Order: sequence, then C-alpha cells, then structure tokens
Amino acid sequence: MEVAMSRASVSESIFKELKDAQVKYFEVSLYKEEVEKLDFNYLKKTAEKYGIVLWSFHLPFMPFAEIDISNPEIAEKTVEYLKYFIENGAKIGIDKFVIHASGEPIAENDREIRMQTAKKSLKELADFADKYGAVIAVENLPRTCLGRDSSDILELLSADKRLKSCFDTNHLLSEDALKYIKAVGKTIITTHVSDYDFKDERHWLPGEGKIDWGAIYSALKDEGYDSAWLYELNLGSTGTIERDKNLTAKDVKENAEAIFAGKALIPKGRVNPSL
Repeated sequence: MEVAMSRASVSESIFKELKDAQVKYFEVSLYKEEVEKLDFNYLKKTAEKYGIVLWSFHLPFMPFAEIDISNPEIAEKTVEYLKYFIENGAKIGIDKFVIHASGEPIAENDREIRMQTAKKSLKELADFADKYGAVIAVENLPRTCLGRDSSDILELLSADKRLKSCFDTNHLLSEDALKYIKAVGKTIITTHVSDYDFKDERHWLPGEGKIDWGAIYSALKDEGYDSAWLYELNLGSTGTIERDKNLTAKDVKENAEAIFAGKALIPKGRVNPSL
C-alpha cells in the first residue's frame, strides 16, 4: 500500500516535508475558515512541484449547526455548499471526496429522519460528483453520528450505487473493527489511519493505542484493499497525549513501513494516565 497523509493546512513547506519523507499521497483536509479561502490552482501547482498526488479531499463538516447533510433544516444548503469544493477539487484532478453523513448529537428517535435526509443528500452529491469523474466516500463516525457501525454505513451507501466508503480506524466504538471490515470492505476506497483506546476517537499514532494493526492490515488486504494507507493524526500534544515534538511525515512513513512489515510499533507520545 502507498503511504498517504492528511493535514489541516496547505503550504509549500508541507509538500516539501512530504517529498523529503517519500510520502507521495496527500488528502486535503482543512477547517472551514481555511478551506473557504483555498486557492485550488496554487494547491495543484505546489503539489505538482513536489511530485505529490492529491489523493482525496475531505469535505468540510463543522460547525455542525451550519454544515450537516442529515439535518432537514440545512441539508439542501449544505449540499449546495459542498458542491463548490467537489467541482473545484475535481477540476484539479482530485477524484475522491470524503464526507461525514451527519453532525451530532443525534437522539435515537431522530435517527430515522436524519438517515433518510442524509441518503437523499448523498444521492444528489454522488450524481454531482459523477459528472466530474469523482466519487463520494462516506466515512464511518463515532458516538451518535450516522455511520457509527457497518449497518449504518451500508444503509447510507444504499442511497446510490456509486457511493463508496472511507474507513476511519479510530471511530468504531460499538463494533469490532474486523467485523466492520468484513461487512463493508469491498466499498472502502480510502482510509483514515490512527490509533485509539476504544473509549473515544483519539487520532494517535498507531502503536499508541489498542488497535491490533497486523489484524487490521491483513483484514483490509483480504478484502482486496491495496490503496492508500492514509494517516489522519493529531500531530502534537493534546488533552489525551503528550509529545516531546510534533509528529512529522518521516514518523508517519516509518510507522507505516513497520506495520506493513509486521514489526513492533514504537510510540512517539505518552498517553494521559488519567484516561
């Protein structure tokens, strides 16, 4: 598998760092304030300058009160908002757009209407993306979000046969990851790789949490997945982990190579002992 990385900013220094670490693939994943100012031509030219492939684009999803394809009150507005990024991303060669099917919290008695609204939105976005030769990849999500297990994801994907999925390794809180992969594996076209403690999403470097990485890697391979091994990480210290220095693309590359080779993983941070 090819090593890839997601970052919450775009700059020439980031692309240089990726090139120096021999990480060839990149997911554009920006906060709302930054993504709305994104210069797509600059993005394309800078990526080409450093030989980086723009693998995917994570569509904006926050704040939930403004962006949510499952909320009947704002779904139509959200769909139109997201089309801008799909159109402009596709024009510079990006063909995979990762999407959150909902914000949260969602009460149990609201899940059905939220699910139906999300499916309607996804069908429209799948049709729009297809016009540009692109695909929508629905990400599995934690807690009360839509997409919290394989049943949810398969229901969401049933909205349109062109929909695919993004497997986030640290979002499953109510289903075993191997069971999940077995159920949806053929639909996975990209990943968000990170580790966690099975209590909540953490976005730690693999080896810092409880995931059995050999099992995950083998399960994905068994389902025919041989595409980007794309990391989505908290690079610095957070409330859940302390780091002496921020993670780099080199750390990511070394971590991936260890997983691929079945070697022991070396943590780069210290987990908060109070967790």
